[in-house]
This record gives sequence, C-alpha cells and structure tokens, in this order.
Amino acid sequence: MLYQGGCHCGAVRFEVEIPDAPEVEDCNCSICRMTGYLHLIVPASRFRLLCGKQALTTYRFNTGVAQHTFCRFCGIKPFYVPRSNPDGIDVNLRCLDRMPDGVRIVPFDGRNWEQHAARLAHKSRDPGSASAWAQAASSCGS
Repeated sequence: MLYQGGCHCGAVRFEVEIPDAPEVEDCNCSICRMTGYLHLIVPASRFRLLCGKQALTTYRFNTGVAQHTFCRFCGIKPFYVPRSNPDGIDVNLRCLDRMPDGVRIVPFDGRNWEQHAARLAHKSRDPGSASAWAQAASSCGS
C-alpha cells in the first residue's frame, strides 16, 4: 500500500510503500522517547521524497551514522536514515496522513541499542532500486 505523509507545516512531503499490517517499533532510547517517534523502517527504494528537500536539516549524535532529518521550519522529524539500517529509511508512523490498518507496535530496547540493533537489519532489505531521495522536487505546491 502507498501512503503519503509529511511534517507539520507541510514543507516536507513524502510517499512510502508499506506492507499490509506493518510492524513498527516503539523505541525507549532518549531521542525516540522524547519525540514520541514510532519507527516504520522500509527499504530506500520504497520511499520517495515528494518535496521539501531544501527544508530538511540533519542532526547527528553519538556515532554520527544516523542522519536524523527534520523540517527546519516546524521541527518535525517525519523520516530519517537510521543507524540500524543505513540503506533504508525510517518513517515516523505518526507523520503519515492516514494510519494503515493492522499496525502492530512492538517495544524496542534502544537504551541497549548495541545488544538489539541486529533485530532491525532485515527491514531495509530490498532487491529494488536506489532511493528517490535525491530526485525529489524542491518545493511543495500548496
């Protein structure tokens, strides 16, 4: 199924193809706990930035591998490139325009990330093509 979403102010818009009844992680690490992020990790080929690339800014911490992108206008983080799946995209389920049916939310122990990260590695595997991230439109036509 194809879903659309974005940030609060509408400067960033994306679409993502996800399976029926997706499984998402509710992580207890400091950044996810503070922001209420619900992780929907997909292969990069199943994500397309529709507009707003110029509105995104990136925050990195700890190892610097994860690219936490957020809208520089409203501060919302609708998606990012996760450390656990640097070949994928992690969409915030709460930033989709409509919720998929049958979502299963599972706890993830991100406080002990090193011990549990391998549980997520399979989520970005896809024989598909590269991400459309770089081919995104520069602005939304709202």
